[in-house]
Amino acid sequence: MRRILSKDFIFIGALGLLFLCSSCSDEEKSAPNSNSSIDDDYFGFQSFDMSDYGIAATIFLPDETANIGASTKPEVTRYEDHLWRITIGLNFIMKIEDMANISDLILSEKRAIESKKFFKVNYLVNEPELIVYERELIVSGADDASEAVGQEHRSYHVYGLRTVNGITYAFKSREEGDKKKIIELMAKSIRSFKEK
Repeated sequence: MRRILSKDFIFIGALGLLFLCSSCSDEEKSAPNSNSSIDDDYFGFQSFDMSDYGIAATIFLPDETANIGASTKPEVTRYEDHLWRITIGLNFIMKIEDMANISDLILSEKRAIESKKFFKVNYLVNEPELIVYERELIVSGADDASEAVGQEHRSYHVYGLRTVNGITYAFKSREEGDKKKIIELMAKSIRSFKEK
């Protein structure tokens, strides 16, 4: 009787291990997509009308459930006829520029990004009208420096284009970048920008 129980125990243990291994492999298969996934689910976003600021369009912006800062009320500042800034709290700061009818700006932006040789760039989203990228400072000479030198300097950025009523608008995160979560929210907002 004892021998049968131990064989059953080994069989059940092996079966459990098999299920555990198969569930781990499923997680590994889905991981690459989670790095740059910017889905089309706009739960946690609010529609915002840009008409009062001279743009006949709407955009979905993060609401209070996004946990991006103290204020959830979008503030739009218009600097000139062609420049705006949308701010939500302390972290969500996105610039908008009216580029008239120039629409092939992604390639120019990528050249400008890649011309800065002191950064390593990794594109997380690389589409004809939207790029999301990680920028890491390349540290040189850290071998002979103090321990404070060589700390990781990594930031995330977004640049996108949307055309409404024949006018191309360029959307951009701030130069110093932001956390990945904020940039992914901005990318979703950019994708939602459409004619009113």
